[in-house]
Amino acid sequence: MKEEEKLIIPDEVINNKIYLIRNQKVLLDRDLAELYQVETRVLKQAVKRNLNRFPEDFMFELTKNEFENLRSQIVTSSWGGSRYTPMVFTEQGVAMLSSVLKSDRAIAVNIKIIRIFTKMRQLLSDNLSLQLEIENIKKKITNNSKNIELVFSYLDELIDKKENTKDRNKIGYKK
Repeated sequence: MKEEEKLIIPDEVINNKIYLIRNQKVLLDRDLAELYQVETRVLKQAVKRNLNRFPEDFMFELTKNEFENLRSQIVTSSWGGSRYTPMVFTEQGVAMLSSVLKSDRAIAVNIKIIRIFTKMRQLLSDNLSLQLEIENIKKKITNNSKNIELVFSYLDELIDKKENTKDRNKIGYKK
């Protein structure tokens, strides 16, 4: 049985580890280390030995302020006494990690994470197209409402004209 098939990590577990930092969806080094079943320091060492593979859009270190904000949002005791600000990895950074951490588990976890990122992107895309369709429908409804108002104003004018014509003498053949 392949490692990927033995890997039983629910999507929700990975989804809950994805944060939005600097307008990017990222995973923390400690969360990735937990998923890969390696120590965080081992993961960081592997990355530091291969820094040229991780440009700023693949991986970056949090500022102390970002770290404090994140820590206050998570409010768990599992943070421990970390002395260093965490590294965070974008989708591309996670993909690059599989070339640095060469275990079968790391590769299987990376495949799962990339699939989740892809699902998230697809959901956002579907949501965006749905919003655009709703906006088009709203525009049509607004136009239809204006057209209906116009028809009613024309009808009112016709009714007024008809009422004004009742006072006139009729012309034509009389019975």
